Amino acid sequence: MLRLSPVPHYGYDGGVSTAPVRVAVLGSTGSIGRQALDVIQKLPERFTVVALAAGRNAPLLARQIAACRPLYAWAEADAPELRDAMASCGARWLGMDEMGLAPEVDVLLVGTAGAVGLQPTLAALNAGRPVAIANKEVLVMAGHLVRRAMLAGGGDLRPVDSEHSAIWQCLWGEERHEVRRILLTASGGAFRDLDLAALAAVTPEQALNHPTWKMGAKITVDSASLMNKGMETIEATWLFDVPMEKVEVVLHRESIVHSLVEFSDGSVKAQLGVPDMRLPIQCALAYPERMPVPPAPPLDLAAVGALHFGTPDVERFPCLRLAIESGRRGDTFPAVMAAADEVAVERFLAREIGFLDIAAVIEATLEKHEPLADADLEGVLAADTWARQVAARAAAGVAG
Repeated sequence: MLRLSPVPHYGYDGGVSTAPVRVAVLGSTGSIGRQALDVIQKLPERFTVVALAAGRNAPLLARQIAACRPLYAWAEADAPELRDAMASCGARWLGMDEMGLAPEVDVLLVGTAGAVGLQPTLAALNAGRPVAIANKEVLVMAGHLVRRAMLAGGGDLRPVDSEHSAIWQCLWGEERHEVRRILLTASGGAFRDLDLAALAAVTPEQALNHPTWKMGAKITVDSASLMNKGMETIEATWLFDVPMEKVEVVLHRESIVHSLVEFSDGSVKAQLGVPDMRLPIQCALAYPERMPVPPAPPLDLAAVGALHFGTPDVERFPCLRLAIESGRRGDTFPAVMAAADEVAVERFLAREIGFLDIAAVIEATLEKHEPLADADLEGVLAADTWARQVAARAAAGVAG
């Protein structure tokens, strides 16, 4: 169950702050990281950045270091401008796995994509630190390990995904045994109106043109294939301690209703807002407070006019089916599914395989997998490595 107990309260009183919440941002140059820094920099009396980590976008990270002046920084790729920026503010090099353990860090924001976010998340939770998590793969591949780390260390998880943040907010003050259903909303992605024949010919540029959200490349393609929604069903089971059977997906084009919870008496609660990731980011960083400074424009329902809902088509979008099946099978199937998806999406973006081949690569990988029950971290990482190798061969076969 997601831990909802209060965290250390830093206070906000009419603009007069006490000690700001000190945040480490992993994936600072990505979509989530950039929006998180926007939230933080607009509330300097409430938040401060003490650590930044990124991948290969060293020029942007250097500019972020110059603007935020963190104590710690890390990048996958080194560069002269990065070293110069760190030297100018006295920032020290610190690996991502250690950032959540630094004594100056109050909250770790995991905004990376893929398996790279797993070990920093586990380390921080084991140390009792709050983790604001926007990384789908961490909970998909190793949700059981994340829960154990949270319970053992006393840390708490704060969802940053708009859908899981919505569920989280709907559950504040509620009894978990009274939850009947969780309804995850899905925009349907860039190809929600295309038939199978048209889907076979779509390009990476088309897949990256999401109708309502501006996100990173990987998650945008996952949105187009509905893989992201399948992963979110798995995430929800670990975050909110519910079985897969209680989590359903409903299409919602406008992305205004971010998700819903139905309770035992038939009542349904929903969280609504404009489609802007700064809202759930600020909610996670400021918890248990709600800040008096909205990070996005207010919702105008009269201007929206109407809200539409529907049922997803798993025949046109088999990635949704594969993710849900993997979640139900459990063991290391979700880890293998997530790793195979990463490989397949990379190959699609590189124009080596077609859009429909993404599901074919994932399914071929899952068919070869011999699951490991109750895998430890070494077992999960081994399954991840194995899946990447098998998926790469499957993608090469498709491309050839």
